[in-house]
Amino acid sequence: MDEWRRRISDDLEKMVDRAVTAGARQEDIFVELASSVEKLKSAHDRDPDPADAPSEIAVDEPANEWPAAEK
Repeated sequence: MDEWRRRISDDLEKMVDRAVTAGARQEDIFVELASSVEKLKSAHDRDPDPADAPSEIAVDEPANEWPAAEK
């Protein structure tokens, strides 16, 4: 098994275990996980590279190098 696949599997197992320990039912956890995966897939379909989203681009502070700024 690839390292990344094994890591996903291990992380999911730990997540389910924490939720069960907190009182959730496994059936409910699996439904929620499936829903979350669908939301991620949908978000990826809309914007495969969200880092390029305008809301993620840092805006530099405006420069005060204009004639009226010196007054």
